[in-house]
Amino acid sequence: MSNHAKNRICLWYVDDAEAAAQFYAETFPNSSVGSVFRAPGDYPSGKQGDVLTVEFTVMGIPCLGLNGGDTFTHSEAFSFQVSTVDQAETDRYWHAIVNNGGAESECGWCKDKWGLSWQITPVALMQAIVNPDPAAAKRAFDAMMTMKKIDIATIEAALRG
Repeated sequence: MSNHAKNRICLWYVDDAEAAAQFYAETFPNSSVGSVFRAPGDYPSGKQGDVLTVEFTVMGIPCLGLNGGDTFTHSEAFSFQVSTVDQAETDRYWHAIVNNGGAESECGWCKDKWGLSWQITPVALMQAIVNPDPAAAKRAFDAMMTMKKIDIATIEAALRG
């Protein structure tokens, strides 16, 4: 038995948890692929040697990828929220996810090619919408509501009025 976190997020994949884990490890800092558990024998939906689970870490969060078939799919009810420090980091993560078979959504949300949702959220956006000036916060919020990928300069301009 490998050494693993006492609590971790288990994410269900059809059959490519290892590819997803590798993508996350290559895309995000403080991410890695750990142990890969392969079936010790044949089973109803697979054969000996097929990958059953993959231990991995995404930005310090321990995860387990489970190759469970197509019974369940990801939904927006679960997402990773990634805080970004500037537009370059926002663009880098957004484009890595969307341009690798993913899809854009609204207000900083996107999905990777496995259907997992990500919120690519600039710190500047969060600071803007909790601004103590309610009119400024509303302007920033309204600007965000028109966006797919967050544009920090537009948020900052809305904040200033």
